Amino acid sequence: MTTSTRTPAGELSATAARHLLLNMTPNGSLGPAGENLFVVRRGEGPYVDDADGRRYIDGLSGLYCCQLGYSYAPEFAEAADKQLRELCFSPLWSASAHPTAIELAERLSRIAPLDIEHTFFSGGGAEAVETAWKIARRYHALRGESGRVKAIARRGAYHGLTIGALSLTDDPGLREPYGPGAIETRFVSNTNRFDLGPEAAENADDDVYTTRLLAELEAAILAEGPQTIAMLIAEPVQNRGGCITPPAGYWAGLRALADRYGFLLVADEVITAFGRLGEWFGGERYGARPDMVTIAKGITAGYAPMGATMVSNAITEVINQPGAVLNHGYTFAGHPLSAAIALRSLEIMERDRILDNVRGLQDHLAGRMASLTDLPIVGDVRGAGFFYACELVGDLDGGGFSDTARADLIADLIPRRLREAGLLARVYNRAAPLVQIAPPLISDRHLLDRIAEIIAGTLDEASARL
Repeated sequence: MTTSTRTPAGELSATAARHLLLNMTPNGSLGPAGENLFVVRRGEGPYVDDADGRRYIDGLSGLYCCQLGYSYAPEFAEAADKQLRELCFSPLWSASAHPTAIELAERLSRIAPLDIEHTFFSGGGAEAVETAWKIARRYHALRGESGRVKAIARRGAYHGLTIGALSLTDDPGLREPYGPGAIETRFVSNTNRFDLGPEAAENADDDVYTTRLLAELEAAILAEGPQTIAMLIAEPVQNRGGCITPPAGYWAGLRALADRYGFLLVADEVITAFGRLGEWFGGERYGARPDMVTIAKGITAGYAPMGATMVSNAITEVINQPGAVLNHGYTFAGHPLSAAIALRSLEIMERDRILDNVRGLQDHLAGRMASLTDLPIVGDVRGAGFFYACELVGDLDGGGFSDTARADLIADLIPRRLREAGLLARVYNRAAPLVQIAPPLISDRHLLDRIAEIIAGTLDEASARL
């Protein structure tokens, strides 16, 4: 008789390999016993433990969700218990609502950007983006402009994986397996100056760069036909491509073009809202005045699923006119449990001054991250608040990586060393290799220093291997 030496993580991994399909994962590469699967079992403060009890700094806040870390469970459990004992479910459907969703919509209106006072709830970020598109189409149709059937998005951006939201992403690896997009979309440049290469120097001045970007956008609008554009969607800081910040004046320019040509401006704040950039909504840092805002992730601090599309008064005056119907909805939109969790999260963030923590430490984190540019493998560091990325450069002319270096460093050494040192971060192995962090907003100076030290040590070793 033999005794199994399989660890708790091994048992769970083997079960997962037999029964679980993971998101955005080559499931066939997990191994027959799931030996390549990482299993997270519990969380405490800004840390998570794997199924074998090893502890890690959660440098990505789950997936940009867990703004408050993992130690507020008793408070959230109390809110959930109270709500479930009172009402477990009621839909926001056919002239029916429930008090918790009503209270949350009112609470969001008090922190929302200027003139945005209405909220349409959904289950997550992609659904929020789909909702923004359908509201935009309905708005224009009710105003007699049903020919506005196109969207504008930025290259490299990501807005979700449902078929509609996926249409707003230009990544062929994500789009091509599913055929033509549901929305005709024109893509324009994002705001990553590092990608400009030799042209970066001439665009170092914000006024020059903003003028160039807006001129390109206006040319695209005119080429498509202004009367065909329904909306433009952009993140205040673009996640995909590595925490890409905008130059001064960019969002004011987007607003001016939207007003001039009659399309709607959508700020995708699924990642950047609820303190990630030190404000309730990240666009506030950059003077954004959108017509709609899409949110998810941090609205519940990861304690329950929820998304929402926040809508301006100018839009609701049209779509709420007598006789108009918004034929759109989700069964679990504004679920009482998720709404109660979101309300408690907002209460905790305000009570414990979470935004003040980010504002007080963001310059320190910026300095620690900027120092990484001294390493040969780091080409650029960018970001804001508690949201940063290092773009890596390799062993080829122009900064690219050979296949050997990419396999050795980006796919293996860097993610392995970060995890061995106790840090969960995101390592992109795509066109632009990146290391990205988005730590919980409760993180203190010591923890931020530790994150920077682990990244520095890992990238120093990678530099030596180039």
